[in-house]
Amino acid sequence: MAARWAVLGLLAACLDSAAKESVLNVCMDAKHHKTQPGPEGVLHGQCAPWKDNACCTAETSTGAHQDQSYLYSFNWAHCRVMPDKCKWHFIQDTCLYECSPNLGPWIHQADTSWRRERILNVPLCKEDCEQWWEDCKDAVTCKENWHKGWNWTSGTNQCPRSSTCQPFKYVFPRPADLCEKIWSNSYKYTLEHRGGGRCIQMWFDPAQGNPNLAVAKYYAQNRGDASPAPWAVLLLPPALLSLL
Repeated sequence: MAARWAVLGLLAACLDSAAKESVLNVCMDAKHHKTQPGPEGVLHGQCAPWKDNACCTAETSTGAHQDQSYLYSFNWAHCRVMPDKCKWHFIQDTCLYECSPNLGPWIHQADTSWRRERILNVPLCKEDCEQWWEDCKDAVTCKENWHKGWNWTSGTNQCPRSSTCQPFKYVFPRPADLCEKIWSNSYKYTLEHRGGGRCIQMWFDPAQGNPNLAVAKYYAQNRGDASPAPWAVLLLPPALLSLL
């Protein structure tokens, strides 16, 4: 009996360690993501920090900077032209989503026609979220949730007939409203600060290294121990199976 519990304990520890490592360098199963992260050599503009290890291609990084990108036929200026200082944050948001290999702890299954996985509740640094809101508060939109509810009859997103274009500061009264609601809780507003190792940064200086790797490792190690999968026992060598 003691041997059996020792084997199960060893198995659980190995599986837990493998599970944690598996989310530290991974690309989600989505429309434009590569199957595995790797170097790209050159990425365009604001996506450049991820060039050494990216889930996006150079072509995708270029599309991330276009006002009405081929990536999703999505138009940021659906009410009126978006100010450049606001657009910067949406480009950065797209670069993080498409290029980062460090979002594994927050990847979940998605039941949509254009992706099988999505991110949920990624802990965004306080400064990143608040600056996003500050620079976009006077931009104009007609919707709180940009993931759904658009009129797509023209081939790109248009405001629903029942909607009204309003400044962001009325649609999203607080920074948390913007960061959490605009993409169906893909991000979570936190009080954690950039450089503290507890929140994901939307941008970083590649010369200083990628701080999001340490953040992903922290959350992978502190999300609780998972029970070993039932099929895992089948992977044990016969000598160990005989002890069960």
